Amino acid sequence: MHTFELLLILIAASVALAYAAERLRIPLAVALVLGGIALAFVPGIGTVELDPELALVLFLPPLLQASAYRTDWPAFRFNLRPILLLALGAVFFTAAAVAIVARLLVPSLPWWAAITLGAIVAPPDAVAAAAVLKQVRLPKRIVTVLEGESLINDASSLVLYRCAVAATLAGTFSFGQGVLQFFGASLGGAFAGWLVGRVAMWIFALLEDTLLDITVSLLAGFLAYILAEQVHASGVLAAVACGLVLGRKQHAEFTGESRLGLATVWSFIEFLLTALVFMLIGLQLRGIVGRLEGDDPARLALIALAVSATLIVSRFAWTFPAVWLPRALSPSLRERDPMPPWTYPTVLSWAGMRGVVSLATALALPLRFPGRDLIVFLAFCAILATLVVQGTTLGWLIRRLGLEEDEAALPESDTAQARAELATASLDAVQEHLDDDASEHGDAAAELVEEYKVRAERASIEGQDVETKTGQLVAQQRLRLVAIEAARERLVEQTDQIEADAHRALGAELDLEEQQVRRALGEA
Repeated sequence: MHTFELLLILIAASVALAYAAERLRIPLAVALVLGGIALAFVPGIGTVELDPELALVLFLPPLLQASAYRTDWPAFRFNLRPILLLALGAVFFTAAAVAIVARLLVPSLPWWAAITLGAIVAPPDAVAAAAVLKQVRLPKRIVTVLEGESLINDASSLVLYRCAVAATLAGTFSFGQGVLQFFGASLGGAFAGWLVGRVAMWIFALLEDTLLDITVSLLAGFLAYILAEQVHASGVLAAVACGLVLGRKQHAEFTGESRLGLATVWSFIEFLLTALVFMLIGLQLRGIVGRLEGDDPARLALIALAVSATLIVSRFAWTFPAVWLPRALSPSLRERDPMPPWTYPTVLSWAGMRGVVSLATALALPLRFPGRDLIVFLAFCAILATLVVQGTTLGWLIRRLGLEEDEAALPESDTAQARAELATASLDAVQEHLDDDASEHGDAAAELVEEYKVRAERASIEGQDVETKTGQLVAQQRLRLVAIEAARERLVEQTDQIEADAHRALGAELDLEEQQVRRALGEA
């Protein structure tokens, strides 16, 4: 089957699987992987070989950049300690645990090859985590730690992977050189991403076209990744750093139209790439199984089960001490950041789904690498087991532990206060402008001043019961939706009576107003 035809089939199948996952209330990533496995055995599809280098450069930069773009930087910085403990410590600890188990079960596997396997399956996947976390409402801090970990851990695992592969093929390894390579790759990648992000923001300041802004934003992540890889730095951290720069500076250089366009286009790109990457993971099963036809199926199943179980257990073994020990040993830390309930590390431990990075790095192993086919098979089984077992039960576990947050009755107190301050700033600016040039604008802007006064009074929560005020605002927003829908129905009735350009403009106004209301209600 031709590549283009296969691509169309995968996209069409992803739509059907996304609909089925929503109706069945299962994680989209799980549905896509299982759908890919089913497609792999459909006659006519054939064996689909995934180019590992292409997979990494095609899927990782935009998906990591998009996640970093949305990252809450103050929250990320506040939680940097637990994020690094998972992104660095958990990766190395898990890699060591998997290497020991694999070496015990497969004595013929060299130690460095076993460590390579550990490095391949150690990092939870950013794409998998985002796909699963979208369907549950976790406390903000848990989400921040999980997303922050998934942005960084690929870098640490890939450095360990490269060192282990080189040591396996060469037969020697220098610890000092490995440490130097790790820090060099990390700092170099972060700098490359920062540099590309700053250049991109300079370009945005020169552009006045939304489509060009969107195109440059898409190219920035790829450029950061490729630039870092060319100088043997971490392309993963480069894409993350670039996304962080763009996210932090978006309100400085992007126009409102550009931000709206970016949100729409990037949502589509994320869905499309996420769907393709998980379906391609499933499609690899046929080729992987075919290369192991001569092995004992029972033995392979036992090894795969042991490695997958080690992945899950080792994350628990690391996460609980990483959460509790620093606070137990440091009273100042405990006072500044109190001990969280046991349910927090439980969810952090269980949310360890693997994905595209693990499969791509396994497939990237040289053909002469010791135990290559077995390592690829074990990596696939680890991805499948963590996605199916952990991905499908994570929501149930969160609800069982009572951690799922209710739908927020927006606005929350801090959001409402910020909205009140914005309205007040707008009113002050208008009044100051009128005072400076009252003769020209005084009469013409009287209604505008009154409008901003009403906004400021409506947004203010001072001296009011927050819960009551919130309920009133939500009711008002619901009524605005009813009014918008009535206006849209009338617009539809007048389709043939209004000139086409004017009709589209009026429709766009209603769409923007509806989007604003739904965003305020937390539905967008």
